[in-house]
Amino acid sequence: MGVTPAVTLYGEAECAVLDATRECVERFGFQKVTMDDICVAAKVSRATVYRMFPGGRDVLFEAVRERSLADFFTVVRAHVEGADSLEEVLVRCVTVAHAELMGDQHLATMLATEPGETLGDLTVNGVSRIVRVAAEFMSPLLHSFVEEARAQEIVEIMCRLVISAFLAPSPLLDFSNEAMVRRLVRTYLVAPLSTH
Repeated sequence: MGVTPAVTLYGEAECAVLDATRECVERFGFQKVTMDDICVAAKVSRATVYRMFPGGRDVLFEAVRERSLADFFTVVRAHVEGADSLEEVLVRCVTVAHAELMGDQHLATMLATEPGETLGDLTVNGVSRIVRVAAEFMSPLLHSFVEEARAQEIVEIMCRLVISAFLAPSPLLDFSNEAMVRRLVRTYLVAPLSTH
């Protein structure tokens, strides 16, 4: 099963506008960036942006969030494909997702410059979006090990676990330590599933 690149969700012109939007948000902040800033950065007219993203600013920002998540889970899925057990799928999911979050320079910049909006995207405002996109990418990889309803539960648990560990690191839980992640996955996720 091949990984579908997230960029196929949009054409080249739309991707250029999304990239420009992301750069402008990083430069000016969510509250201060204007559609004119984005149009100048993307080298397109306002009419072109509104034609691509009807609804304007809110629709455009949502598209940026969706594409960022699709890109993120494309990377995670590429590392998980080929895993031959539920345990291996979950261990790879946690370790790769954690490493990707820790290494994301754009996310680090946004947390430093726009903490309120960025934290909202990772928690209150964004968890349902994150879980939905994660399920689209990851649930099919779980279906050979567990039924669909259980796969959905596992994806949500994994998302919440990784986000929580990223936002509030624990001295007891090091998600960059594969042996530790494997023990946690085996004890708290795989073992309980095997008793059902």
